[in-house]
Amino acid sequence: MIISRVADHCFWFGRYVERAESTARMLAATQSLALDADLEPHACWRPIVVVSGEEDQFRERLAGGKDDDPVWGDGERVQDFMTWDTESGVSIVRSVTGARWNARAIRDVVSLEAWESINELHLWLDDGGKGEYREHRDAFYRRVRSLTQLTLGLLRSTMLHDDSLDFMWLGVLLERVNQTARMLDVHHHAFTAISQRHEVVDTALWLSLMRALSGFEPFMKQNQGKVTSDAVARFLIGEGRFPRSVAYCVESAHDRLRAIRPPAERELPGGQTLERLRLLDEWVQARRRGPEPGESIHELLTHVVDETGAICVSLGKELLGYG
Repeated sequence: MIISRVADHCFWFGRYVERAESTARMLAATQSLALDADLEPHACWRPIVVVSGEEDQFRERLAGGKDDDPVWGDGERVQDFMTWDTESGVSIVRSVTGARWNARAIRDVVSLEAWESINELHLWLDDGGKGEYREHRDAFYRRVRSLTQLTLGLLRSTMLHDDSLDFMWLGVLLERVNQTARMLDVHHHAFTAISQRHEVVDTALWLSLMRALSGFEPFMKQNQGKVTSDAVARFLIGEGRFPRSVAYCVESAHDRLRAIRPPAERELPGGQTLERLRLLDEWVQARRRGPEPGESIHELLTHVVDETGAICVSLGKELLGYG
């Protein structure tokens, strides 16, 4: 097993790359939704801040401590916050900087091609990216997505498939679980709370969520009929063939940790984390077709988010050297 310092950098490199890609995809989908759907601006843009977990910071720094400040519905302000704000833990620039910093710390581990890809994105954000952001917003988000996706692809195609890559991909998968569960939870609550929506608008809302999670095409192939909140929730929670569903990511994360820390090797650290991830995997697999009787979508997704956070904390203590 690799030393904890290297494992930590690998884990957070994967998380930051996935976070940057997810944020860019979410902002692009919301920008399209704001133009196409008949929604109040705050109904489009506020969920982005809530999903990111930066609601309190946005409220205090930009909204004057108020929940009814017009800035919540200001798409430009929200996009600036989620793209360029260096104090936001989930902004694109902060995530890319974090990914590059971690990759630089383990240059002898990360392949040259993957390093060049994330370094190119970092340098572009410092230079030409700001101009493209102002003039061609969609192209800006596509560039971020392309380079982060290229980085993730290069990791799997140019590195040894050993513990270092397993820690990177474990970070990617746990970040992806968190992003999918948060986005579905916030949007499911917001969309179903809006009364008297036209059917066309209702469909546009759910398909915008699928686009934000790169699931539009696979969802439409799987579901030929009417787009409903239940169909979307079932797909994003339980579709085992879709690589961003909760079930797929949790099961894959469990497999990665099993490769790092085999269950039979009891003397190795990480046993509690592995067991907690195994239990979450079993819990999610039992709900692939939806919540249990008496259990809401919100309760299901809240449990996933809470358990994923607890698993990351346990992983840090047992394997990443957080004490």
